[in-house]
Amino acid sequence: MEWINVIVQGVLIGGLYALFAAGLSLIFGVMRLVNIAHGDFIVAAAYLAMVVIDATGLHPLLSLAVVVPVFALIGYALQLGLLNRVLGGDLLPPLIVTFGLSIIIQNAVLTVFSADSHKLNAGALEIESLRLMPGVDVGYLPLLMFVSAVAIIAGLQFLFYRTSLGRAFRATSDDGEIAQIMGLDNRRVFAWAMALAMAVVAVAGIFLAVRANFDPFMGPSRLIFGFEAVIIGGLGNLWGTLAGGIILGVAQGIGAQIDPGWQLLAGHLAFLFILAVRPRGLFPRID
Repeated sequence: MEWINVIVQGVLIGGLYALFAAGLSLIFGVMRLVNIAHGDFIVAAAYLAMVVIDATGLHPLLSLAVVVPVFALIGYALQLGLLNRVLGGDLLPPLIVTFGLSIIIQNAVLTVFSADSHKLNAGALEIESLRLMPGVDVGYLPLLMFVSAVAIIAGLQFLFYRTSLGRAFRATSDDGEIAQIMGLDNRRVFAWAMALAMAVVAVAGIFLAVRANFDPFMGPSRLIFGFEAVIIGGLGNLWGTLAGGIILGVAQGIGAQIDPGWQLLAGHLAFLFILAVRPRGLFPRID
């Protein structure tokens, strides 16, 4: 039962990693943009939620009603005002710009909130659990994170393949020049994609802040987990991103069970093994 519990907990934490990765997968799939500042935006969302909660007294999960729209607007404006200017055939300018954003966000958060760590208090939700069988308990918070990840990815899949906005995303991703000839404004399509990605980032940031302490410098490590989940699952494949997050979470759980010092190492080794065997990931998107 002990190992079953380890695997179950790894699957559940994989939902959080999938939330870290879903925004990365989305913007890469639409505009082939690798956002180095992605992890720092996750942390920034956690800090914004903290400010909202301090000002209004809302429960952390209810703060989503404020943080998600704000981050969607930030994403739209950021893409339209800055990132669209550096997108093109060369991958280097977007990387440099998003790296600069990462440094700016880290230092801005440090200046405003100091280097102290913080945590959002979700009350009984953090400690209550559901017993599946003797020796296997599922916490309500990890379960909620996993269900949210599945729901968000299912929603994004529906949007991509069943709506006019999704058709615009796929058209600009497949051939931006032809899409423009057909009347699409690629700049605004990319801005809507970034708005969606940042909305998912906001959800991930709040769940992160409820689950563990956060500080201004933890963004790069969240970025690594997100990248690993995306690459394990296959670039641009949203359901593959969920599978990648689960594999990463289970590997870390098994590593921690063997030796607590192996937790992160086990996840990185699983990533390297899959990358060596399947360089395009387990479920690469077929163009």
